[in-house]
Amino acid sequence: MDWLKRFYTKYLAWINKYVLVTIGVFLLMCLDSDSNLYKRYMYDERIRNLEKEIKFYRDEIEINRQKLNELHTDKEGLERFAREEYFMKRENEDVYIIKGE
Repeated sequence: MDWLKRFYTKYLAWINKYVLVTIGVFLLMCLDSDSNLYKRYMYDERIRNLEKEIKFYRDEIEINRQKLNELHTDKEGLERFAREEYFMKRENEDVYIIKGE
């Protein structure tokens, strides 16, 4: 403890002790706690990324809901979807699948 007093009188005597303690507590709070500034920034960035994902998936849900509604109401659309996605055909047809590069 003697070395601390010597350090204080030599280098920090011109600073008020209350200001010094306040600065020390602030630094400790910002650098060593569970909610320090770096972690706070990382948490905020993660929240922003998750909000972007939420928006993306909500848009995808809306698009898929519209497609599903279209398939339920439009008979020709349902047939076109079955032909394009599952390569279904009518009894008197031949289907040729051409794969591109």
